[in-house]
Amino acid sequence: MNKYSHIDLRVNELERALPFYEKLLPALGFTRTFHSEKWRVFAAEGDLPSVAYFAITEDRDHQPNANMIGFWAQDREEVDRLAKLVEESGGTIISGPQLFPISPTYYAVYFADPCGNQFEIVHRLN
Repeated sequence: MNKYSHIDLRVNELERALPFYEKLLPALGFTRTFHSEKWRVFAAEGDLPSVAYFAITEDRDHQPNANMIGFWAQDREEVDRLAKLVEESGGTIISGPQLFPISPTYYAVYFADPCGNQFEIVHRLN
């Protein structure tokens, strides 16, 4: 059983961040939305609460830090495609996409959302 349940992410400016997530999260498989006044929720296919979801809320005092959220990619082409989507959607590429010396097949892109929260998309064989 995959123990992953959800992410509750704070952004300091929802209006600036939401268009980015509306493009990125569906590309990562979070295709269903359950938005409320306070939360924007993007869920994987299936029935809540048993499927993974990614929830975003605004906290004007939120300060991005060194925390990072990572996502798997099926192959290097998906890493490249999603890196391009990040750039086109207002995110900032920090490093990659490229091989990293974590393992011989660790191919990743590191990036930040428009509010500075950090992410990684990685494909690796071992």
